[in-house]
Amino acid sequence: MNTCGVEIKGSEVLLCLLSKDNDVFDIRDVRQTRFVLSDADDTEQMQKFYRDFKKLMEDYGVDSIAIKGRPHKGKFAGGAAGFKMEAALQLITDVDVRVLNATTIKEQLKRNPLPVEFEETGLKKFQEQAFTTAYVYIMQRTYAKD
Repeated sequence: MNTCGVEIKGSEVLLCLLSKDNDVFDIRDVRQTRFVLSDADDTEQMQKFYRDFKKLMEDYGVDSIAIKGRPHKGKFAGGAAGFKMEAALQLITDVDVRVLNATTIKEQLKRNPLPVEFEETGLKKFQEQAFTTAYVYIMQRTYAKD
């Protein structure tokens, strides 16, 4: 199972590729760990973002995308550009795309804590939430099959 964990911050998509095979997790090297959309109102830029992200998923054989959800309203609500990028990711076909809210992530981490400290993963600090989201998604899928 190859999963792309995604965190959307402002007009930026941060990602981490995580796979699990025979109960062994593998953090995959990826050529691009972030996408920046400078103008979400520009149709060409949105289409390019969609094509580039989809191509990355195809190239690395990703079969699922786990997006860390953001509140729609309130103090920590996501912005319009972020929701547009989230929608573009949800439109990628042949990939299971899920949005995981903060409560779900927190509950899953209580049941199945991360097997390694984040600092030991070798990832950049900005990838931490994407990594955690991918891990939670994989654990949900693993236990859903049992």
